[in-house]
Amino acid sequence: MHIPDGFISPVVATVTSVTSTGFLAVCLGRTRENVGLRYAPVMGLTTAFIFAAQMINFPVAGGTSGHLLGGTLAAVILGNPWAASVSIATVLFIQAFLFADGGITALGANIFNMAIVGVWVGWILTQILQQLLGGSSLRLPLAAGIAGGISVIAAAITCSINLILSGTAKAAIILPAMIGVHSLIGIGEGLITAGILTYLITVRPDLLPGDQPQLNKWLIPVIGTLLIAGVLSLFASAWPDGLEKVAEIHGFAELAENVRFSIPTPFADYSIKGWGETGTSISGIIGSLICFGVAFGILQIGKPNQL
Repeated sequence: MHIPDGFISPVVATVTSVTSTGFLAVCLGRTRENVGLRYAPVMGLTTAFIFAAQMINFPVAGGTSGHLLGGTLAAVILGNPWAASVSIATVLFIQAFLFADGGITALGANIFNMAIVGVWVGWILTQILQQLLGGSSLRLPLAAGIAGGISVIAAAITCSINLILSGTAKAAIILPAMIGVHSLIGIGEGLITAGILTYLITVRPDLLPGDQPQLNKWLIPVIGTLLIAGVLSLFASAWPDGLEKVAEIHGFAELAENVRFSIPTPFADYSIKGWGETGTSISGIIGSLICFGVAFGILQIGKPNQL
């Protein structure tokens, strides 16, 4: 769902950038106020994991693929949507500037769709559904799984609105197409979210919010994240993702190809020139480490003595 350069107008790009910047400034402040330093390793690992997981596109119907957005998952693991928005925005920022995944001019729109709408819709629905299901932590994976799937559709709708307001596509065409394909991708999002949370609740509760949140036995989750980025990413589906497929079918994919400017990125398309699959592995590992470092560092700024 990463919008590339050329798909949205300068006005839409400006408005979404200003909106996202202002919202993230609030999120940063609330994150530093409410999330102690004990959460720094968990936030870093969550951000790195989302980055790694987004490298793995899974196939859906019609020659289309999708990948985890991770907003709902991040919000549940971190215990609040403020930190989750910062986490997902960090991933999107690094993807755009280092991996050419999502346009630089469209970064504000991508943050709005995935780090704001995706996170907050998923978080609010999770709270509502968990209460409706009885409020038990054992029902959390089911609630978050359903909410995660719906959050993908919500993000697809706002992405469609970006394109409609930009004059890229008509509402009668883009909305049904985006909602249809991302409903299927949402099923994958829901299953992945529920599966990961079930594992954490039963095996690794130290990675979830608690009275003394901290990352114990860090070696296994860190190695697991690096294996996802460096090994499992090699088996990702080569089919275009939901937005790319819709753009191909409805004739606006060339807008990205006609962009007159570009910013050199060291790991464009998650590769290193001339290194083949090794380049994909290395770029994935480097990206995960950078995501961890940036997210970890965010909680070190502001109140160094807060626990």
